[in-house]
Amino acid sequence: MLARDGGGIFPRLVWSVCVEPRNNNNQLQKENNMRVFVTVSTVVALGLGVWGCGGSSYSNGSNGNSGNPVSPTPSTPGVVTINVVAVNGAQSFSPNPATLPTGQMVVWHNVDTITHRVVLNDQSVDTGNLAPGASSQPMAIGAAGGQYHCSIHPVMVGSVNRDTSTVAVPCEGAYCN
Repeated sequence: MLARDGGGIFPRLVWSVCVEPRNNNNQLQKENNMRVFVTVSTVVALGLGVWGCGGSSYSNGSNGNSGNPVSPTPSTPGVVTINVVAVNGAQSFSPNPATLPTGQMVVWHNVDTITHRVVLNDQSVDTGNLAPGASSQPMAIGAAGGQYHCSIHPVMVGSVNRDTSTVAVPCEGAYCN
């Protein structure tokens, strides 16, 4: 405390200055708490944003659809379209298995958001890279049909059946496990 009495222009004026000690530790603790709160809030908000954007647009099966979209109708006469849906094992293609009547060809259409490359397991058909939204050229499949996979994502498997019966050919071999 500083005091001044008398003298000068204002003889009866008393000047005083009172300085209270500032508790720096308390202020620093408050600032640190605020930093922690802002950091945690930011991480949570970003995490929720990524989680929300990373979801699948396909159902979980509660509406009777096993996660695959409705089978497409051929856009060109004599062509069966198989949609490349997502990296999801045997549910990566729709329809799967696909039935290909005699004399018809097949087209793979990528409805996913990443590039795929469909190859028959016997290497007789290769679509080349299919960017999102792209379709392969119409391709002939051998008389017996065949099993196929995505060469970029080998867990994606499917089969094309040539006969018109409802019996599905089970996927067998290295790419089906």
